Amino acid sequence: MSDEIKSNENEIPETIAGQQPEQTNEEPPFARLEAELDKLKQEVLYAQAETQNVRRRLEKEKQDASAYAATGFARDMLSVADNLARALASLPGELRDDEKLKPLVTGIEMTAKELENVFQRHGVTKIEALGQRLDPNRHQAMIELESAEAEPGTVVQEMQGGYMIKDRLLRPALVGVAKAPAPKVGDAVDVEA
Repeated sequence: MSDEIKSNENEIPETIAGQQPEQTNEEPPFARLEAELDKLKQEVLYAQAETQNVRRRLEKEKQDASAYAATGFARDMLSVADNLARALASLPGELRDDEKLKPLVTGIEMTAKELENVFQRHGVTKIEALGQRLDPNRHQAMIELESAEAEPGTVVQEMQGGYMIKDRLLRPALVGVAKAPAPKVGDAVDVEA
C-alpha cells in the first residue's frame, strides 16, 4: 500500500502539495476594470462637452437667423428708399411751394420718413460717409476727386448711401474720395536728392 500512496502523491497538484503557484505579470482584475471605467467616464465627458457645444452653436445660429432674417428683404427695399430720396431731391423749390403739389410732396416725404422708421425698427441704419475717412469695410471708393480743402482719403462725395443691418454690412456706400491736388505747371516741385 505504501507504493499506492506514493503513486497518489505524484498525482496531487503542486498547490496541494504545499508549493505556491507561479506568479504571472498580469494586472489584478480590478485594476483592469478600473482603467476601463476611467476610459468610459472620459468618453461620457467628451460626449457631454460635444453635446453642449452643438447646443450653443445651434442657439447662436437661431439668434443670427432671427436677427438677420430680413436681410434680403431689407436689401430689396433699399432701392425703394433710393428712389424716394431721388424723387424728393429732384423737386425744384417752386414746385414744393405750389399749393396744388404740396399734398403730393408731403405724401412722398411722409412715405420716406415711414420707410426710415421701419428700417430703424429692424436694425437697418444708414452709414455716415461724408467727411469720414475711407473705410473699405463700409465704403466703396468709385472715384478720386482733387481737393485742397479735404485731407486725402476723406470721403467728399456720396453717390449712393450705404446701410448696415445690426452689425453687418447690408450695402456699402458708393463714394468719391479726396486726393491731393496735382501740382500746377508753374508750381515748384520739391525733389529730394
